Amino acid sequence: MPRTPRRAVRLALTATAVGALFAVTACSSDSGSGSRDGDAKGLTEVSLALDWTPNTNHTGIYVAQQLGWFKDAGIDLKILPYGSTSPETLLAGHKADFGISYQEGLTAARSAGQDITSVYAATQKTNVTIAVSADRKDITSPKDLDGKTYAGFGAAYEKPLLRSVIKNAGGTGDFTSVTLNTSAYAALYAGKADFAMPMPTWEGLEAKLSGKPLKNFELTDYGFPEIYSTLIASSDRYLKANAATAKKFLDAVERGYAYAVENPAKAADLLIEANKSVLTNTELVHQSEKLLADSYYRAADGSLGTQSADRWKAFADFEYASGLLSDADGKKLTGAPDTSSWFTNDYLPEKS
Repeated sequence: MPRTPRRAVRLALTATAVGALFAVTACSSDSGSGSRDGDAKGLTEVSLALDWTPNTNHTGIYVAQQLGWFKDAGIDLKILPYGSTSPETLLAGHKADFGISYQEGLTAARSAGQDITSVYAATQKTNVTIAVSADRKDITSPKDLDGKTYAGFGAAYEKPLLRSVIKNAGGTGDFTSVTLNTSAYAALYAGKADFAMPMPTWEGLEAKLSGKPLKNFELTDYGFPEIYSTLIASSDRYLKANAATAKKFLDAVERGYAYAVENPAKAADLLIEANKSVLTNTELVHQSEKLLADSYYRAADGSLGTQSADRWKAFADFEYASGLLSDADGKKLTGAPDTSSWFTNDYLPEKS
């Protein structure tokens, strides 16, 4: 997988989605993406837009595809590769049935009035940390980041998030930020920056395997709301017209992630088999899969895919208080948004 910071690129794409949505919608037909319950003989075609190149956040989907579980459910899954148009824009413009999203991106999209709803939380634990080089003995807490240099990606949420964590740790929240994009982690490794925000399940492991281990500070240890870092989303229009297909799709998805939890090594092999040209560092894939299976896929109660109203509200409240949310006209919201309809658990498999 490329070393480019996924989350920053995804947020940049989402930030342009409001304007792009109108262009996409203007040229789209009323039929949307074309798949409807029972409108085709045999398998029903369902499209899924990726948020990045295939990686371990997507494992459950590829496991279900490789083991034939989508076809068993009557679904012909078409995976749309990552491109210049964000999944959020494709979903809101009804150019994809499902897409990989994340809480920051979906929060921005829904605040702007876009037709997008989260239906499955692939990861339950926040999959981003504040990290410094492991040998930095002068940095033992986020409060020690005062006056230090952050290697960032230019996303709007970065500075408010970091200030919040640093202040909660006892610091002032004053630091220098430089936008380095794809060079952020290289700058951290070389000592040209003091801290960055990697994904521990990928960049963190990558650093360890390359002999440059990181020391991580979990955001939630310092009062920051838990984030759904990887989501599967759809549009209300699609869900209302294709409820049965949506349930069958998510049943296969959940089977895939359940398999990954119980069989991380085999799941990693299936993911690699489906993406040989992309996932060439097999040791990284296997370590990432093991970490996700142990600590990220399942919620505290052992469930898969579920989402909570409290978590959605807490993060949206933070974004609103930080002045990060705008409406469809680009104007800042004047009140905290009601997030109760931004997600649903209604299409998840029924628990026995």
